[in-house]
Amino acid sequence: MLILKLNKSGMPEAWISAEEAAKNYCQGKVLFELGENQHVLHGGWNSEGIQSTLTLSSIIACDGKINQDNGGISLTNRFLFRRDQQMCLYCGETFQVHQLTRDHIIPKSKGGKDTWTNSATACKRCNHAKGARTPEEANMPLLAVPFKPNMYERFFLMNRKILADQMAFLSAHFSSKRDWQKGLN
Repeated sequence: MLILKLNKSGMPEAWISAEEAAKNYCQGKVLFELGENQHVLHGGWNSEGIQSTLTLSSIIACDGKINQDNGGISLTNRFLFRRDQQMCLYCGETFQVHQLTRDHIIPKSKGGKDTWTNSATACKRCNHAKGARTPEEANMPLLAVPFKPNMYERFFLMNRKILADQMAFLSAHFSSKRDWQKGLN
């Protein structure tokens, strides 16, 4: 289980292990907890035979320096395919990851850049059929508008095993046009 660590202003900062979260609890850095899910860590036994425990929340906000990271996420096939829910944005079919490719909407040969807004998930058949043409030239319209994930969407893309309360927290900040709940498989 990964814990969603927030900074003191409540912005997502990192996915951390239970051990890293325990360290924050023990150092007194946890300012507040969110979420309904809890994880109990069991420690050693004292001289009276009582075992120590530490209850961790699935979302914790910690004191410390606020990271000035702009929330960017690298464009990789893994994150692109997850953003597009493993669906070819040309034919609308869902595929296994090994059957997908990254398509440049405006081909690189025509000056297109390797960016989130110029990249779409495509099955191998559609990518081959489109070739080095734009969707308009190939008469293959896109089924969705490619977008660059915001900070909260970034944290969704980074973790495959998100707990329901973590998803509720993140999705409350997703761009309103997007239905990320479908992405939970």
